[in-house]
Amino acid sequence: MATKITPFLMFEGKAEEAMNFYVSLFENSRVISIQRYGPGEAGAEGSVMQAAFSVAGQTIMCIDSPMKHGFTFTPATSLFVDCGSEAELDKLFAKLSESGQVMMPPGDYGFSRKFAWVSDCYGVSWQLNLPNV
Repeated sequence: MATKITPFLMFEGKAEEAMNFYVSLFENSRVISIQRYGPGEAGAEGSVMQAAFSVAGQTIMCIDSPMKHGFTFTPATSLFVDCGSEAELDKLFAKLSESGQVMMPPGDYGFSRKFAWVSDCYGVSWQLNLPNV
């Protein structure tokens, strides 16, 4: 079997909500699998033990950590999205920045036609790029 690398997102109780949100934003996206904690297991019953989903063809895994950690997501690691149109970038920016944080508003920063960088309401960082043609 060949080596495979899959982005992995750890949440504290919001994994399923975030996963469903991301799947709703992108075409060619779906929940692949979801395993939940049962009674007496390490995590809260019904929360996500492990899930896999696909956004725009990229598989991502996520969990609801049963432990509290002294860290969360950081913009140093982000999901980079090459958008197919300015309208798509604007739509994604509006939805991902809602209740999140705008680190770079949509604009021309010299390296692409349009670019934006946001941290969504779950703390996941997204770079939205409209490449030069």
